[in-house]
Amino acid sequence: MKKLFALLLALVMVFCLGVTAYAEDNTAAMDELIAAAKEEGTLVVYGSCEEEYLAAACQNFQKLYGIKTDYQRLSTGEVPAKIEEENGKPSADVWFGGTNNPYDDAAAKGLLDQYDAINASHLTKDMYKDPNGYWYGIYTGLLGFMVNRDELERMGLEAPQTWDDLLKPEYKGLIWLSNYKTAGTPKLVANLMIQLKGHDEGIQYLVDLDKNIEVYTKSGSGPSKNVGTGECVIGIGFLHDGITQIVDNGYDNVQLIVPQDGTTCEIGPVAIFKGAAHPNAAKLFVEYALSPDCVELAAENGSYQFLVIDNAKQPAVAEEFGLDPSLVWDGYDFAKAVKDTAQNVEDVMTAIENSGADVGEGRFQTS
Repeated sequence: MKKLFALLLALVMVFCLGVTAYAEDNTAAMDELIAAAKEEGTLVVYGSCEEEYLAAACQNFQKLYGIKTDYQRLSTGEVPAKIEEENGKPSADVWFGGTNNPYDDAAAKGLLDQYDAINASHLTKDMYKDPNGYWYGIYTGLLGFMVNRDELERMGLEAPQTWDDLLKPEYKGLIWLSNYKTAGTPKLVANLMIQLKGHDEGIQYLVDLDKNIEVYTKSGSGPSKNVGTGECVIGIGFLHDGITQIVDNGYDNVQLIVPQDGTTCEIGPVAIFKGAAHPNAAKLFVEYALSPDCVELAAENGSYQFLVIDNAKQPAVAEEFGLDPSLVWDGYDFAKAVKDTAQNVEDVMTAIENSGADVGEGRFQTS
């Protein structure tokens, strides 16, 4: 018994020494990275999250590290197009927020750089990072519907509860989605419908849905911003954007709906552009983005996504509204979505155009 106890004690001591050495190595690596980043002195960030959160995150990074941080808000469709045009000399160092599908496309095109982030050890699931280190998740949000209760009541209509409900003729002209070409949200919708229904049936569903859609906004959050006013009666998007309209903007007429026939979630990543002019500052920003110093600013600035690192405090309001990531359809294949997104979007747009629908900029907004 004494020998067994001594062996266990020795194993515990070895484990503790290993943990201590690991922590010391990480501390030294972070100190070196901070010094190198400060020497570069500048960082440029393209953000695809909401403007308020982007500004707060970048300003806090500058305050913490004394590194001049410039930022610009662009949709997830705009960023890779801009970087690709710049042909290996990107005008920004880091991409922050949005949805992961465009990040996957950008990585496949060689626009992102690999980085083995130290703080990635705090991610709660492997699905919250690219397996090759091209991006790391910082938050997740549920896809669903936001409806204006007052307008539906005035029209004598029930709120949709399923994706199939959205095809009802009485919803014609009442639904808004974002533009497949400029936003990440509809890419997720396309992947979900094709996985739920099969390729041909999913494409046909989206063509039928198009008949009820009034406008496709440039940004994924565009529909949510117009539900409270009643300009948009039914918006498809991420439900945390609906919380912002209810809590921050006072639109208590907005109802949030998780589709009963299945939904999925976005993963909001951070990534480094290949050829970044300030690579060490970019790496430091990734470490910062994977820390409470950054992600806990979201809820303070109107962004109520669930956080995906284990050392950060979840926004209480997201829990109050029941937007738990566990509500995601368990059949959704994230790896398959990575491979299929570009082709799925091309197939959807081709089918919509072939149906004779209006695909002009007045309806598919780009600004």
